[in-house]
Amino acid sequence: MTLVRGRVCVDRWEASLVRVDQDGSAVAWTPYEHPPRGTIVRAVAAKDAVPQAYIDGDLAAAACQAAGKRLCTSDEWLTTCRGPADTTYPYGADREEGVCNGDGRKGHPVQEATRRYGLDPDRLWHENMQFPKINQMPDTVERSGHHSRCTNPYGAFDMVGNLHEWIDDPEGTFRGGFYMDTRINGEGCTYATTAHGTDYRDYSTGFRCCRDPEAID
Repeated sequence: MTLVRGRVCVDRWEASLVRVDQDGSAVAWTPYEHPPRGTIVRAVAAKDAVPQAYIDGDLAAAACQAAGKRLCTSDEWLTTCRGPADTTYPYGADREEGVCNGDGRKGHPVQEATRRYGLDPDRLWHENMQFPKINQMPDTVERSGHHSRCTNPYGAFDMVGNLHEWIDDPEGTFRGGFYMDTRINGEGCTYATTAHGTDYRDYSTGFRCCRDPEAID
């Protein structure tokens, strides 16, 4: 984690999941599927891991809690993303194409997966958005930290692009955009989607965790 302004510790990487079994053992969970109801999962932050997508805000919060952490507040998330210089993008004031994993893909991945795998075209923006192979296609989600310049002196990576990140908002908000879009709902760090409740999930939704400094052993 990285300490931001002495007030909050923030995971450097977007979260992946481990499944926690009854004996307390932990097994890596696939980042391409939402865990079934009743599955206990814990958030893990690691460089070079494929971050967890297909996750709703409620489970993201529970996974952070199981790790002794929590979802970041909107202010904590935005402050970390904008960096000490308080810029629109983690790396500076102006957009630089290719620095973060966003806006570079040609063709929508849900439409491509629907054609490629023979999914029902009438369910394009419904069940098809949960299809596990979407994020296994080329030019989709990248491993955490792959875009090494998509950061700032705080050292938190991929806060713009790659996956949307759930924050602590009971009304449902995820921030930062994802690999297809970092513009529609705000430029760079200001990007925020508020159209869904915390039970929503699709191929683009991920998260990272925060923790109060005094909670660190």
